[in-house]
Amino acid sequence: MAEFLGGMAQAMNIPEERAICVGGATVVKADKRTANNKIRGMKLLTEEIRRKLPPLYSQDGKGGKAVVYLKLFTPDSGFTWWITEGSPIKDENGKEVDFHFFGLVEGQFKELGYVSLSELESVNGPMGLPIERDLYWQPKTLEEIAPEMFKDDGERCD
Repeated sequence: MAEFLGGMAQAMNIPEERAICVGGATVVKADKRTANNKIRGMKLLTEEIRRKLPPLYSQDGKGGKAVVYLKLFTPDSGFTWWITEGSPIKDENGKEVDFHFFGLVEGQFKELGYVSLSELESVNGPMGLPIERDLYWQPKTLEEIAPEMFKDDGERCD
């Protein structure tokens, strides 16, 4: 819906932030993050997860022993994010403007890296479905999730 609305707004030279769609009691703005959050029906980062999630770099050096606290996935493709750490991104005035995660992503291959909450909230899979949070996720170590990436001593394999 958001992509269609954004495309229509662009074709009609209307700024995306001014385009809305009203249907019954539902209003959807062209902003993809807002539309995806409405479609998703859940927050990717709840206050409870925010409290449990260690800050960035706090599990640095743990290798496969680092604990994954959050699992996100695309329901219509094979992409999954296992998040080990995260910290707010603040502007020059100290106001939180986004959230930065670190963890393991599996798509075409597995790799460790960083991703922002705003990126995850604006992504759609091939059928247009937004990323979801695994509601039943229980913390596990990276070596439990991807044993092939870690040697017995916990170091990363090449």
